[in-house]
Amino acid sequence: MLSDELKKQAALAAMSEVKSGMRIGLGTGSTAKHFVDFLGAEVAKGFDCLCVPTSIATMKQAESLNIPLTTLDEIDRLDVTVDGADEIDAQMQLIKGGGGALLREKIVAAASDKMVVIADTSKLVDHLGQFPLPVEVNKFGLGATRNAVAEIMAAFKAEGSLVLRQQGDAPFETDGGHYIMDASFGRISDAKALSANLLEVPGVVQHGLFLGLCAKAYLADANGVKELG
Repeated sequence: MLSDELKKQAALAAMSEVKSGMRIGLGTGSTAKHFVDFLGAEVAKGFDCLCVPTSIATMKQAESLNIPLTTLDEIDRLDVTVDGADEIDAQMQLIKGGGGALLREKIVAAASDKMVVIADTSKLVDHLGQFPLPVEVNKFGLGATRNAVAEIMAAFKAEGSLVLRQQGDAPFETDGGHYIMDASFGRISDAKALSANLLEVPGVVQHGLFLGLCAKAYLADANGVKELG
C-alpha cells in the first residue's frame, strides 16, 4: 500500500479524538495535512471547533477550508493536538522537525491536554536517532552554536554529522526566522539527558525531541491502524 494512503488512514483514525466544540492544535507535515483536510470536511458539515495551526503552511490550508482559527495569545489551552512524527518509540518519545516547524509544534503540543500522533508504522522505531535530530538555532553566533552542538554530539557518541539544513542555495529558515541544524546520532542512548544538554546551549532555540508530550498514536500499515498509548 502506498505511504500516502497509510497516512490518510492514520489521519482518519485520529478524527475519533476530536469532538464538536473542541479547541484543536493542527500539526504540520504530509500526514497532518490529511487530518486538516478531514477536519475541514467536517467543518463544512457544521462541526464546531477553534484551531491553532503550527505553521504558516497549515494556517493557509486551514483558512482555505474555512476552519476557524485562533492563537495561543487569545486562548491559553487546547483540548488536543494532532500531528505527525518522524520517529516514535515504544515509550511515546518522538523526533519531530523534518518539516521545519518543531518550535511551534512543541509550543502547541505543550499547551494541549493531549497530543495525538499520526503516522505510518515505518516511523515506529526501537531507538530514536536514525532520523537526524533537528536543532533549531538562532542565526546570531551560528559558528559558536554549531561547535557547542558538535561537542554534545561527540559526548553522546553520535555516529553521523551535523549539517545546516539548506533550501536551494540558502539556509532553510523557519517561520520564526531561525536556522535548523540536523544532527545524525544513529542511536540516542539517553533522550532526556540529550534534551537537557542541548537546551543549555545559548544559541539553541529548541530541538526536535518531544518527550512526555505524546499521549496516543495511530500508526497505519497494510493491515490497518493500530493504537499506541
